[in-house]
Amino acid sequence: MIKRILVFTLVVVLLFAIALTIHQQFISQPLSFPLWQVYLFHAIASLIVYASIEGICSIMPNNAGYAYLAFMFLKIGLFLLIFKNAVFENDSLTQAERYALVLPLFLFLTTEAIAVGKLLNSK
Repeated sequence: MIKRILVFTLVVVLLFAIALTIHQQFISQPLSFPLWQVYLFHAIASLIVYASIEGICSIMPNNAGYAYLAFMFLKIGLFLLIFKNAVFENDSLTQAERYALVLPLFLFLTTEAIAVGKLLNSK
């Protein structure tokens, strides 16, 4: 369990560093929010979700899938709550800002889903 969490942490940290660096290279105009905070939120949230699912899977393996679904709703809700100024109060988001909000979400969500899928299939 600890080894899988550490491996996932390493993958998330590398993904954070590489994706943020690449994303910043492609941005030509300043964003209305700090890009690194969006990436950091998704990285930390992914680590918390995966570690929680590991714990739930060891206690109640039949309900781990439902717990993962609940964590996804919480993660998206927290993101909207924390970044409400960037999402709701800015009526005219540029295309680059829209991509900057959605790309990290899907990137870390995909990584998280693959790891949780492997975990649930191994149990």
